[in-house]
Amino acid sequence: MLKRSLRKTHKKTISNEKSSSKDIKLKESDIPSNFEETIDTFKSIYSYPDNQDVVLRPIDISGINKKSTILFINTITDSKAIEDYVISPLLNNNDSSKKVEDIITIQSIKTKSKVGDIITKINQGNAALFVEGEDHAYLLGASNFESRAVEKAQNENVVKGPKEGFNEKATTNISLIRKRVKSENLVVESHIISKRSKNDLFLLYEKDLVSDKLLQNVKNRVNSLDVDAIQNLSLLEQYIEERKYSIFPTILYTERPDRAASFIEDGYIVLLMDNSPDALVLPATFWSFYHTSEEHYLRFPYGNFTRLLRILALFITLFTSSLYVAVVTYHSEMVPPDLLLAIAATREKLPFPAAVEVFIMEFAFELIREAGLRVPSPIGPTIGIVGALILGQAAVQANIVSPIVVIIVALGGLSSFAIGDISMNFTIRISRFLLLLSASFMGLYGITALFTMGIFYMVSIKSFGVPYLSPLTPSYASSGDKIFRKVLQKEILRPGYLKPKDLKKR
Repeated sequence: MLKRSLRKTHKKTISNEKSSSKDIKLKESDIPSNFEETIDTFKSIYSYPDNQDVVLRPIDISGINKKSTILFINTITDSKAIEDYVISPLLNNNDSSKKVEDIITIQSIKTKSKVGDIITKINQGNAALFVEGEDHAYLLGASNFESRAVEKAQNENVVKGPKEGFNEKATTNISLIRKRVKSENLVVESHIISKRSKNDLFLLYEKDLVSDKLLQNVKNRVNSLDVDAIQNLSLLEQYIEERKYSIFPTILYTERPDRAASFIEDGYIVLLMDNSPDALVLPATFWSFYHTSEEHYLRFPYGNFTRLLRILALFITLFTSSLYVAVVTYHSEMVPPDLLLAIAATREKLPFPAAVEVFIMEFAFELIREAGLRVPSPIGPTIGIVGALILGQAAVQANIVSPIVVIIVALGGLSSFAIGDISMNFTIRISRFLLLLSASFMGLYGITALFTMGIFYMVSIKSFGVPYLSPLTPSYASSGDKIFRKVLQKEILRPGYLKPKDLKKR
């Protein structure tokens, strides 16, 4: 039975391959010279009339006395623009000397002769006009995909600064960047990155700034993709990153056009796609994830104060729980006697060792955080607050955990929210558990060893050829924007590790 099923599957696969090869051959060929045959070919490709949103409109072009047919998908094409700027001019033309492209008044007109190129453009929302006696199709730019209006960024909120965020329409996102970078050197390249779904990827960069080597590296990685569909940037990120299993992110995600524009002006490359309300910034260093866009909108002392809070929060969330476990379990002599007696009194009736106690609370905190994200937004914050209060109080009263552990876990958990980037936030949360595990087995020695190994590992990481901890190590000429930023007037250099064509900003 198994062999029979395998044979049937094999036969189906072979028939599918034959069908696919036939389709591929058709798409690589030119459109038929016979007008009627051309229309029948595209009717077959688009399953017309079964396909309800595909429109084929025959038109007799006045003046030149030729038959024509316009083909478009009305759910993604501006039907009114087609009516006003294509169909009406063709029907009302009286000049026999005019060419078709002179009659049509729509803004964008291109000609293509290959079936595959025409299909790709139709699927992108363009209309195709086939004219009798002509060996090519006229592709008319009239795409009209539905999308959200421009709204606030959801994950990168700022108090001072622009409030606009990207939406799911790539053309809108490109417009938001061009509004900020009004330069003829800003290049928007389009690449098709999937075989079946024909998803478009847009590369944005300034040609007089970006390193040619970096740009070629990114293009090579994008062009090497061999996949049927990549629907959004979150999936693309996982295809093009270098270390698939690393907990450290090497590609920066942002929802803010102002932040993407500032990266472009420093010589970075930004990726945009339809269906993605965000952008990817290449390459990315550790400091990119630590910084936020608001810090440069605030005055120098205020911006550095928030950075100081963030770096303290980073160390608090990483080490608070693990240090408590290490000291209580292995290094009690380091604790002052009065504090040691207070801790011992709270742990007198507890059935679990300190490591198990902290693990339970850390796990409960992560569950509450995840539940608060997944439930409907009106009750999400309520579940988070009430769940934390009830669980914490009940656990203390049931003598499962001590009150000091609730304080330590809550402090570490709250500090983790200071890390705004989603990917880096996951890195910090996972690192907390790894440090806690090492502290449970080897105390302070385990924490020190794991932290040192983590630093060594970060030094070894590269993002599209750029060292992860640069410009700290290795050292490069730059404005020194690492833990603290400088006064804006002193930030005169672009990041040297990008090897930009113009290093000086001023």
